[in-house]
Amino acid sequence: MEYTNLGKSGLQISRLSLGSWLTFGKQIGDDVAERLMDIAYENGINFFDNAEIYARGKSEIVMGNILKKKNWSRDSYIVSSKVCFGTGGQWPTQKGLSRKHVIEACEQALKRFQLDYLDLYFCHRPDKKTPIEETVWSMHQLIMQGKILYWGTSEWSAQEIMEAHLFAKQNHLIGPIVEQPEYNMFTREKVEVEFSQIYKTVGLGTTIWSPLASGILSGKYNQDFPADTRLGIEGLEWLKDKNITEERIDKVKKMALLASEIDLSLPVLSLAWCLKNPNVSTVILGASKEKQLIENLESIDAQEKLSEEIMQKIEKILDNKKELAPY
Repeated sequence: MEYTNLGKSGLQISRLSLGSWLTFGKQIGDDVAERLMDIAYENGINFFDNAEIYARGKSEIVMGNILKKKNWSRDSYIVSSKVCFGTGGQWPTQKGLSRKHVIEACEQALKRFQLDYLDLYFCHRPDKKTPIEETVWSMHQLIMQGKILYWGTSEWSAQEIMEAHLFAKQNHLIGPIVEQPEYNMFTREKVEVEFSQIYKTVGLGTTIWSPLASGILSGKYNQDFPADTRLGIEGLEWLKDKNITEERIDKVKKMALLASEIDLSLPVLSLAWCLKNPNVSTVILGASKEKQLIENLESIDAQEKLSEEIMQKIEKILDNKKELAPY
């Protein structure tokens, strides 16, 4: 396993990590979740990603029970939660990024995890109803109380991240160190273009979600639509509509041929491509089966096969690279 600093922080994070969206507490059984965490930890993965909204809190309960059972040394792994969407409560104070919800949601996550602190705490989305200043103060307060160690954002714009960073800096507060954006061969602009000026300015780390574009880059949707996949889950029609298009399937088929030329599977090629980006701190794996996770772990070594020539061939197939503005 490879490790890197998360942004400008001293936190060493594995380049691959294990996520729990749609899997823990929902798509897979608790026994499978335990085996996945075992495989991940035994192979050097030290970051386990979660959120209050995942399975409406049950995902954190499942992960917390596994961590308690395994009794791994607490200083050997990193756990995250995310705040914004709540766990399904209907009252307006049960979601968002107000001081009330940010602090109460943290307390609730700690109870679900059965932990004393969170290593990472993300603002899951921007909250237009709450001033960024209030959220920054709330996160700083939680760090000062020892309930979280670092905080970050997810799917925030570069402008919003800079606003939080500057307010924190001007008021001698602890600002965000990490953003969790979607990044894959089909979704590139935010990571490669929009954030290009703030990686060094803010010292921004990234924890990438959906590196396989909800599975389309695994090749599983090339011929038909398997019923046991995440795009078959009720309520996720938007993911299917977003990711499965005739143009994308055509590109995926060409990419699969290229992968076979260098003796890689398509998902391993796709993950290694993400890892080749120096601004990617860690790639979150969303495996629902042991064999998927074991295969995905091969992407660390597969980076060596992605020569400049292969990367150019990938770009020719994708034909979607956005250029940086000339200033």
